[in-house]
Amino acid sequence: MLTLQDLSPSTRVQAIERLTSPDLGRWLTQVQQVGRCTNPIRVVGSSETIDPATGVVLRSYSSASEPDGITYLRCGNRRRAVCESCSHQYQGDVYHVIMAGAAGGMKNVPADVADHPLVFATLTAPSFGPVHAAKKPGRRGTQRCRPRSGDGRKLCPHGRPTWCMAVHDHDDTLVGQPLCRECYDYLGHLVWQWYAPELWRRFTIALGRALARHLNLSETACRRLVRVQFAKVAEFQRRGVIHFHALIRLDGQPTETDPFPPPARTVSASELVDLVLQAAGDVSCEASPVDVHDVGRVLSFGRQLDARAVHGDADREAATGVELHPETVAAYVAKYATKAAADLADSQAGPNPHLARLKRLVRRTALRAGCAGLTGPDGPYKGWGRWADMLGFRGHFASKSRRYSTTLGRLRQARRDHVRARLNKLHGGEPVRVGDDADLAELEADSTLVVGSWRFAGIGWLTAGDAALAAASAARARDD
Repeated sequence: MLTLQDLSPSTRVQAIERLTSPDLGRWLTQVQQVGRCTNPIRVVGSSETIDPATGVVLRSYSSASEPDGITYLRCGNRRRAVCESCSHQYQGDVYHVIMAGAAGGMKNVPADVADHPLVFATLTAPSFGPVHAAKKPGRRGTQRCRPRSGDGRKLCPHGRPTWCMAVHDHDDTLVGQPLCRECYDYLGHLVWQWYAPELWRRFTIALGRALARHLNLSETACRRLVRVQFAKVAEFQRRGVIHFHALIRLDGQPTETDPFPPPARTVSASELVDLVLQAAGDVSCEASPVDVHDVGRVLSFGRQLDARAVHGDADREAATGVELHPETVAAYVAKYATKAAADLADSQAGPNPHLARLKRLVRRTALRAGCAGLTGPDGPYKGWGRWADMLGFRGHFASKSRRYSTTLGRLRQARRDHVRARLNKLHGGEPVRVGDDADLAELEADSTLVVGSWRFAGIGWLTAGDAALAAASAARARDD
């Protein structure tokens, strides 16, 4: 537990000033309201809640009434390395979105959704050159990184060995590093990364077409009977390239009374597995050259594709070892929704020259594409340089089809409604201030109007002493 003696002299003075201030109680309430966020957003301004029928001001709020004249809002960052509190909340929301669509019986998704065909699929990138690997124990075959085979001690064109007889630990800094950096296709790696969202889009189209052929229907007729719903997250492999984990479900034509109907044609989960693998193997995308000296590429997913049926019966999962349980898959998928390229580097001890090289090359290649006129408003590589920290990946880390399940917005609104109800109860049923809700821009009801004027004042706690006290409060809350 952090103590005052652990702080620097200046930070200790700031913390003592806060602890002895007369408005300490209200400041601690602010800390609690933002969920002990590490980097809250500071805003200043005021708002009024008005009855539009009568023009009567029901309640008003101003940041001037808060300590230091500042209102704090959660940063909402999904990355655990940036804000553990907001990341934990985001991961929980993604879990419930995934779980609702996989098992049903929650978040206004009926329980019979669990009877729909459901598949967990993993779509990976192709190889851009041999890299060091850490193989999971318990699997058949050797645990060595890249054992010698065939013609034995063959060297690459640059004189480096094409084998590695070591057994790497998962945290080994060599894992993901190319055996030969000159042989590794860095440009192909970055171009594939840039087009990965387009490959996913084409995969969803190809899956719908494969389903129509399987049912011997036209695409239009198939969509009236069977529709593909999905939820996916993107994960960085240790070599710095993205791959997708997705839950893919079949529904029928939705109606106002039944938004999650079963498919009107029978398609088994095993048949859906075959269709997913077929569509992922067939989809391709032609990439534009990055400059006048480059050649075009035809991109596709890698050969390491995986698709398995998901079943709600845990006993059946244990018996077969093939099918997955919705809770297991939802937790696995949600875990990766809070990670990014920077987390990949932070998870390894020591520097990672491969990832650093990729980041530098994104910026250099973006300049090359800009010189060739390919990064303009209509260019195929528009804004490429802005995605250097994501190693060239420009897609969403978590996305879903419209009718897979509930939405993150609805979950957040339900949380705000719960906070309102709880605070109203604590105040004897009387309406609370807008600021006590920690959400100044939301309407409290459809019959009211919120008029406000707010200005951004910064990010993070006002002083290092405040940040230290907020961190100590968060640690105490975790211990409790």
